[in-house]
Amino acid sequence: MNLKRSLSFLPLTESLSASSSKLHRTMSTTSTPVDTTAKFWDKMAPGYFKSPIKDLDAYQTKLELTQQYLKPDMDLLEFGCGTGGTSLIHAPNVKHILATDISSKMIEIAKKQADEKQVANVDFKVASVDELSNSIPSNSLDGVLGLSILHLVDNRQEVMKQTYNWLKPGGYFFTSTVCINDMKVAPLVRLIAPVAQWLGFFPPLSVISSDQLRQDFKDAGFSIEKEWRPTKPNGKPDKDTAVFIIGRKPK
Repeated sequence: MNLKRSLSFLPLTESLSASSSKLHRTMSTTSTPVDTTAKFWDKMAPGYFKSPIKDLDAYQTKLELTQQYLKPDMDLLEFGCGTGGTSLIHAPNVKHILATDISSKMIEIAKKQADEKQVANVDFKVASVDELSNSIPSNSLDGVLGLSILHLVDNRQEVMKQTYNWLKPGGYFFTSTVCINDMKVAPLVRLIAPVAQWLGFFPPLSVISSDQLRQDFKDAGFSIEKEWRPTKPNGKPDKDTAVFIIGRKPK
């Protein structure tokens, strides 16, 4: 589905539902333990896999924008890969992808998809970002995919700095992020999110703006190589959609 994981279990708006996806797949946080979040998404995995992409045009555009930067000799990481669809699409354009998720059920489906599609250069692994930080060397990756994830972790800045550390000079960080503070539903989300989290309906949700996200990129050391959002009929960016940003580590 669009941006990989939705909050369809909490119908705020169709746009938020379509893009606030991959909650589960990232990393440990202080407020929601990895095992709790993983179990949540283990339960969601079958339905998530079967759900259609709600904004196929936007998803396709993000794929195309990403592939403009991919090369056959590149090694990539995707954290929070869900059922692996995006990594499998990008696989023909790169040397290797390590695709990770904290949900074993999501990874189980991803591995099955890789076998069925006969994709041999994507390795799927159950792992959190914290675990990856101990196993991936600094300056070793050409690109990192973090799609529909940065608004769903408590320690977003730490994740971005860790990603910067993994990348080689000149490497790229491909992201798609729901900036709820830009959206009309922001007041409603601020009201219901704490209750929904307390009840166990979904893991952490950061209410951030696109301005704050851009600053986070800069604070982590990235330059912003590309930014894109779907537009309204009047030609202005649709702030009720996720913002796609490609950050680059300076050479």
